[in-house]
Amino acid sequence: MTTISYPPKPSPGDRVAIVSPSAGLPGLLPRPFELGLERLRKEYGLEPVEYPATRTMGSTPRQRADDLHAAFADPEVKAVVASIGGDDQITVLPLLDRELIRANPKPFFGMSDNTNLLLYLRNTGIVGYHGATVMCELGRPGAMHPQTADSLRAALFTSGPYDLRPAERWNDVNGDWADPATFEAEPPSRPGDGWTWVNADRAVEGRSWGGCLEILGWLLMADREIAHDLSEYDGGVLFLETSEELPSGAEVFRTLRNMGERGLLQRFSALLMGRARTWSFERPNSPEEGARYAAGQREAVLRAMQTYAPDTMIVFDVDLGHTDPQVVIPYGGLVRVDGPARRITVTY
Repeated sequence: MTTISYPPKPSPGDRVAIVSPSAGLPGLLPRPFELGLERLRKEYGLEPVEYPATRTMGSTPRQRADDLHAAFADPEVKAVVASIGGDDQITVLPLLDRELIRANPKPFFGMSDNTNLLLYLRNTGIVGYHGATVMCELGRPGAMHPQTADSLRAALFTSGPYDLRPAERWNDVNGDWADPATFEAEPPSRPGDGWTWVNADRAVEGRSWGGCLEILGWLLMADREIAHDLSEYDGGVLFLETSEELPSGAEVFRTLRNMGERGLLQRFSALLMGRARTWSFERPNSPEEGARYAAGQREAVLRAMQTYAPDTMIVFDVDLGHTDPQVVIPYGGLVRVDGPARRITVTY
């Protein structure tokens, strides 16, 4: 069983590394990136430090690995934050120096394709933080969502329990980052319906594992960073979410089915399923179409879980992943899911 510990936290005034381990989109779309950096300085009192590949589209895996090594090795840097996700961070993992990173543990914040690095850190014995990229959450038009901002502040600066709560209103429709008008007002939102609980007759606590479902599927195909001794995951809390690529219900079911065939789903005591993202520029669903898509995803998850882990407690529509607001989930950290109390508590 891997020994996992929380790295030391930064304090206001500290330097934090800003890296692009996946895609150098800050160079292509600087407006949300600059806004996110400004908020790190003004709202959190942190001093962002960029690295050579941070704004470089088409940087090599070696260049991105070098940035990560420099960020973790620098004693003046107290945390590492991803600019955004992407789709090929898996090519960076083989180039990383595990002993260098293990010797210099720091909080890392990222999501989506950063599931790669979060899982790598967990296997290195370091709790990471799923959420809060510079361009998406910190660079949100108008203002950061208060729920996101509070969760990030707690994850950055505090240690201890933090109760999650369902969003009263939420959004998953983005404006065009290339259009300055996008940043003149906050995005519109719609009422939330709370969480939906399944098998909620007990309370469980365990270390979290999961992330973006599509990325986990790639890692499973590459047989990379997945424990071969599945007892590593016994009693843990699985958390999953899907991206703006809007995978079909069939794809979600097949990925979960294959996780079940590998013996993974049965190991976890609970599943937190992030609110399904239902809109993208390629598929601009109406609210009604989005609701049908989300219902199809929920049915796919339930079908897989009923086949492979029918007694597992499930909570749907947790505000994690590709949704707004977004709460930070400690990756490899403790999560308590209390069914009778309808309460989710993470430990930052």
